[in-house]
Amino acid sequence: MATKIWANSGDSHFLEPADLFQQILPPALAERMPRSVKDPDGSKETVYIDGEVIVRALPKPLKDGEFKGETIATLAHRPPGSGNTRERLKDLDQEGIWGEIVFPSLGMWAGAIKDPVLVAEGSKALNDWALDEIQNVDPRRLVATAMLPLLDINDAVKEAYRAKDKGFYAVYLPTVPPPGKPLYNDDYWEPLWAALEETGLILTIHIGTDGETAVFRGPGGAVLNYVETTYGGQRATTQLIAGGALDRHPNLKVLIAEGGAAWAPFLGDRMNEGYRQHGMFVRPTLSMPPKEYIYRQVYVSFQHDVTAVAAVTGMGYQNVMFGSDYPHLEGTYGHTQKTLHELFDGVDDKVRHRITVGAFLDLFPHIGEPPAGLNDEF
Repeated sequence: MATKIWANSGDSHFLEPADLFQQILPPALAERMPRSVKDPDGSKETVYIDGEVIVRALPKPLKDGEFKGETIATLAHRPPGSGNTRERLKDLDQEGIWGEIVFPSLGMWAGAIKDPVLVAEGSKALNDWALDEIQNVDPRRLVATAMLPLLDINDAVKEAYRAKDKGFYAVYLPTVPPPGKPLYNDDYWEPLWAALEETGLILTIHIGTDGETAVFRGPGGAVLNYVETTYGGQRATTQLIAGGALDRHPNLKVLIAEGGAAWAPFLGDRMNEGYRQHGMFVRPTLSMPPKEYIYRQVYVSFQHDVTAVAAVTGMGYQNVMFGSDYPHLEGTYGHTQKTLHELFDGVDDKVRHRITVGAFLDLFPHIGEPPAGLNDEF
């Protein structure tokens, strides 16, 4: 028996009902919103979005009793709390997770919608649902993320203010804007950054939302594609800094979720080098070196990275937080405590607290410390 290490999680997901939009939108709109249909044998998923059809393979189901590594195994073996908030809280207690930020699932497909009216109405409906069915079930522990309609900057700003008024603490953006919209370094997005800073909403960007998920084929493809998903968060970070958004908005905080930890100091070094050595080409001029914006305003979450502790202790980067990625395949469900002990046994208590609790509370102080008395055995 060992004592639980309680942590907050900077990354998790909720599996909405398959007919969610049929429940919350008029039929004419609902039939065009993202809808997921899985084959009976679990081999593939078909997503229907506003006339577009996207087919993707799913992990091969394992036989009863078969278990490869320390994963949830298959999409068919999701824990009950993946789509039920009250059951979710039981899973969090089991795993030793107190507070967590919760991202959508169907909502992450919204970038494929081409109709600004549809995405605006869908965003409002999904956000209202997430607030009621996720965050408000236990606001002491759960932080839902509000989806923003990005096809019209005015709609995005309007929904950000509405989300704040409704009680959200964070908004969610994909790593890349919708097709046809400029990247995040462009001044087009300035009204949104200003709105987020004014409201105090945390800007979260979740990796793996670039669009295409199967970039590579052939030997090693699974690992190549998984690694590829991490780069979108780094590109978005670079855009926000190089374009001057974080310079103009020093109180805007950004969380790059699920992308790992140690890349952030390296990216800062690389940006500093480019800013310094290629200074004759650099526009705009920033008020301090690029790396300092990462250390001041950019937070990251990771699951299993053994280098995460060293990013704090060896590189001085304090904005590192654990994230369980519940209930995804690459997450820690079923072995969260084993993972936390492997990461933090023998680590200074202050460092452990910073990564498991403190960095999360920088962004979401209302969650608070895990209550005393939770340190039970597992």
